[in-house]
Amino acid sequence: MSEIKKITADVDVQQFYDEYVDFEKISKLCIEEQEILGYNWNYPPFDFDVDEIWNSYNKFKIIAFKIDFSAEELDHTFSDDELDFVLKRFERLKVKFMNEIYMLENEDSLGLFLGKCNLCMRCTREFGAPCKMPFKMRYSIESLGGEVDRAAEDILGYKILYAHEGKLPEYLIFIGGLLYDKK
Repeated sequence: MSEIKKITADVDVQQFYDEYVDFEKISKLCIEEQEILGYNWNYPPFDFDVDEIWNSYNKFKIIAFKIDFSAEELDHTFSDDELDFVLKRFERLKVKFMNEIYMLENEDSLGLFLGKCNLCMRCTREFGAPCKMPFKMRYSIESLGGEVDRAAEDILGYKILYAHEGKLPEYLIFIGGLLYDKK
C-alpha cells in the first residue's frame, strides 16, 4: 500500500440534499444489496423519516479516506480468493477511519459511516434482534439516500473505482461524513 490520504469538503446540507439525495431510489439499491449480503441495522428500511436527519443540520463535512496502491500491487493479478482477502483487509480499516469521524462528533453533530456497518461479525438484524452497539452504529450517506458515487466525483473529484478481473483499482476510496451545525 502506497499511502492513505484524508480528503474533506464542507458543503451546505440543503444543497447536498437537493443535488444528491434520492432516498426512494437509493434505498431500493440498499435493500437489494442486503438481500444478497445480509441485513444490517444501518441500512433501510428504517422506522424514522430520513428527511428529519438531513433537515436537522446546516452543514455537511464529506470525509473520504483514499488508499493509493503501489505499482507492485497494481501490477499483480490476484486470484478470486486472494482479491477477496485483500479487499476484506481494507474493509477492516473502515473501523479505524470511523474512529476519526467519532472524534469530530459533539452534541450538535452526527457522524455518518463509510458504507455498510461492519462493527459486528454478523449483524443482529439478520436474527430480528436489536443492534448490539447502538452507541457506535451510524447511518451511512447512501443509507440515508445519498448518491455517494456521483457526489464523490462532483465534490471531491474522485470516481469510486472497483477491483476488476483480478486487478486492484488505482485506488480505493471510503466516504463518510459529519452532519454539523445543528438547527
